[in-house]
Amino acid sequence: MGDQSDFRILVAGSANADFVVRAGRIPAAGETVLGGDLAIFPGGKGANQAAAAARAGGAATRMLVALGDDDLARLITASLTSMGVELDVRRSSRSTGAALITVSDAAENAITVAPGANADLRADDLSDLDGIKWLVMQLESPVETVSAFALTARDRGVRVMLNAAPAQALPTALLDAVDVLVVNEDELGLLVGAHGSIAERLARTRVATTVVTLGGRGACARVGDDYLLQPAFIVTPVDTTAAGDTFCGVLAAGLAQDLDLGAALTRAAAAAALVTTRAGAQSSIPQRSDVDTFLTIACQQDRDDLAAYCGIDPAR
Repeated sequence: MGDQSDFRILVAGSANADFVVRAGRIPAAGETVLGGDLAIFPGGKGANQAAAAARAGGAATRMLVALGDDDLARLITASLTSMGVELDVRRSSRSTGAALITVSDAAENAITVAPGANADLRADDLSDLDGIKWLVMQLESPVETVSAFALTARDRGVRVMLNAAPAQALPTALLDAVDVLVVNEDELGLLVGAHGSIAERLARTRVATTVVTLGGRGACARVGDDYLLQPAFIVTPVDTTAAGDTFCGVLAAGLAQDLDLGAALTRAAAAAALVTTRAGAQSSIPQRSDVDTFLTIACQQDRDDLAAYCGIDPAR
């Protein structure tokens, strides 16, 4: 991964063991669907993003995480360590977090999370922020803890990226402490309402730089009064698990390496596209060199189509 000492990221958030079953389709309420064999992977939004920042993004990355004292914790620890993530573990009497994931033949997924130890991450657990450029967080930890971390980071001059997932209403004070907000379309709608175009909704988030991921269409970012469009890269998806997390981790890594937002979005989209071509969460995250190679050969979806979907003049 090279010398990472000049771009340090702290990810504070969740780690789960993912219990994954592939099936022809996602079950409806009250329905039983027969699937394939059970597979267990290290995952969790925070851990996935830390792994992506280190492995695919090439950034020196530390993770603050709460884990139980069990075999699932050891699975997660081994995976993150192997990807170059430095760990700062808070040990919990609860079991390590777990996620139950069904992946359909169409590469869509449905996820239920049992937070376990993740719920024990507290405001006074925040690690030393010396040398940290970016604090990256999600919402699988208590929102009170996320808010306290964000305010502390802002006061110490550390920039904050928040992936507002899973979707929930957020305190104004938290949003005001965030430098970059990353959401998907559903999460954006919950934060600001579903009326108006994507561009109009982005303008209502209170965060100066907001990025919305739009699945196979790509991503759109609002920076002040300007918009950036990043069409998706064209791949044949196998499993979309961890694609959004990889996008966030690589985006943070790019910003920590002082890339402009457009270049960071391109690398994030490329890494996320590669993740969808492989099964699993952290196990599907590519090396930085794989992202470099992919960018030399990959094709993107049509930019004008993305602009039209977002309600943006493609000439902007």
